[in-house]
Amino acid sequence: MDFNSIVITGASSGIGATLARRLSGPGRALGLIGRNQQRLETVAAECAAAGAHCRSASIDIRDTARLQDFLDDFDRDHPIDLLVANAGILDGRHADQVTETGETARRVLEINLLAAVDTVHAVLPAMRRRGSGGIIIVSSLAGFVPLADAPAYSASKAALVSYALALRDALAGDGVQVMAACPGFVATPMADIHLGPRPGEISADDAATHILEGFRRNKALIGFPLVPFWLSRLSLLVPEFVRRRGARGTRFHVASPPTDTARK
Repeated sequence: MDFNSIVITGASSGIGATLARRLSGPGRALGLIGRNQQRLETVAAECAAAGAHCRSASIDIRDTARLQDFLDDFDRDHPIDLLVANAGILDGRHADQVTETGETARRVLEINLLAAVDTVHAVLPAMRRRGSGGIIIVSSLAGFVPLADAPAYSASKAALVSYALALRDALAGDGVQVMAACPGFVATPMADIHLGPRPGEISADDAATHILEGFRRNKALIGFPLVPFWLSRLSLLVPEFVRRRGARGTRFHVASPPTDTARK
């Protein structure tokens, strides 16, 4: 990959941390954003040991002003070639609930969707001026299979897929490459609060491999593992009673109260 200045949100653990390690090396500059300061510093130290120049910041990505300041400063010193918009949370129905609360739904949508869009637009103008760049937006297979136990999470991930695909078409003549990545279950700290079956779960390292290979091949949309990806894309085409019956074996609830591991 010909990208030397890279920003990753949700970089303190899971897929974001793994991508940071995989993309680090001599001549690379990494801007790492996450919520857990201690884990973020550990990831940054590991990347620096591999030869990368690292700058990290613990930022709630809903804090648009702080996010913009960090990205502007980083871009001034290291013009950003690649943004990985990976930050997000998992929340939904808790054990004593029939569905998620309105407060939970709003929080999930603000972080997973609106803050992700803000992150993209914080770096996009400079990329367009330079006529080059790449954006990877990390969504989920839940964007194709609405989860009764996490409606807002499903909605946020579905919106990210549509947003990424539309943005890719809009920027087709600007030299900016956009891809939506849709993982299934990935073994990460965030997944630990998902109390229920996680069929087909893969490692964060495998997920990072899929994402980087898809981007290298200039894919618009990737999903993995392959069989769950295609089943998820077909799920809305089957009758509702069939879909509900198939979903019975994957019902879950979220650990209560949510912990910091629910954030990347």
